Amino acid sequence: MSGSSSRCKWVALSMLIFVCVSAGEDGLLANGDFETAPASGFLNEGLIDGPISIPDWKLKGTVELVESGQKQGGMILIIPQGMHAVRLGNDAEIRQDIKLEKGSLYSITFSAARTCAQLESLNISVPAASQTIDLQTLYNVQGWDSYAWAFQAESDNGEVMFRNTGMEDDPTCGPIIDNIAMKKLFTPDKPKDNAVLNGDFEEGPWLFRNASLGVLLPTNLDEETSPLPGWIVESNRAVRYIDSYHYSVPQGKRAIELLSGKEGIISQMVETETQKQYNLIFNLGHADDKCQQPLAIMAFAGDQAQNIHYMPNSNSTFETTNLTFVAKAERTRIAFYSIYYNTRSDDHSSLCGPVVDDVRVLVSSAYRRNMRGGLGLGFLLLVLVLVV
Repeated sequence: MSGSSSRCKWVALSMLIFVCVSAGEDGLLANGDFETAPASGFLNEGLIDGPISIPDWKLKGTVELVESGQKQGGMILIIPQGMHAVRLGNDAEIRQDIKLEKGSLYSITFSAARTCAQLESLNISVPAASQTIDLQTLYNVQGWDSYAWAFQAESDNGEVMFRNTGMEDDPTCGPIIDNIAMKKLFTPDKPKDNAVLNGDFEEGPWLFRNASLGVLLPTNLDEETSPLPGWIVESNRAVRYIDSYHYSVPQGKRAIELLSGKEGIISQMVETETQKQYNLIFNLGHADDKCQQPLAIMAFAGDQAQNIHYMPNSNSTFETTNLTFVAKAERTRIAFYSIYYNTRSDDHSSLCGPVVDDVRVLVSSAYRRNMRGGLGLGFLLLVLVLVV
């Protein structure tokens, strides 16, 4: 009997593993780096259009498989990672079927570079969700950036699509895409005594271990489908999601680097009690990425705002700061943005900024002491009344 029971347990475990794997794994999509050769082999500056296909992808319009070092006129095309990527011509698209879990939240991470057009953009969609991401702003001198976008699955089967929405006079212009990955997101449990959800930023989009630029989070005003659960990016420029493998992170393995001054804002609505006093506490520091001083942020909590400068300390890359506020409603907005437009000292072009991590909203200790004092006095009066 014991042997039979053991076998049953192993069978159940195997079935569970099969279910988990069949629902899709986090990481690179099938041929998401475009390094798997087409049936005809890799083409030298070859245009792929119509019936010729890239393994695991469906194509529409003029889609070009480009190689590292490939020249176009006097320009060398930027390949984000590896040896190959794809370029989308006017109104061209690439698509791939993906396995999902209905109702779950997912993020798509991808790398993109623009070519000769200044106003290139990419539309990414998993029906019925869709967002167009502007590639005009280049955040670093390497010529490409990684982005993340999130969606909620409406069924167990989906299709991710990237489309070039531009119509340029020069058909050889168009964005280059590489390194497409997907991750299932989870909403963290709200910590005890802290009103902030995902305040340590540990839950977020897929980050490639071999990519040192972090992931940009573009504008997203829907907290239900944010690639950073709990938070929204409510400005017209991105913020950067960074990891401890390539940056200095105050706490844990993930944090947020604020870019582009007040054009890069993260915010969250937290639950509060009216007229109760709270402390907004967070770690402020630098990413150790040669970002030029000074570093400073504007922190908001309801109707309170505070300008906070990071003061470098040889013993630490961050400091803990505090903003006290009294809640005026049952939900209070907390927000952060960088005061300055900072760039790296080694190239004076790559955007950078202060790092925020471990955000907490706690009931003020002074308020708690007053409550305890009030309860103690009330209890003493009650005892005196009963004695009398």
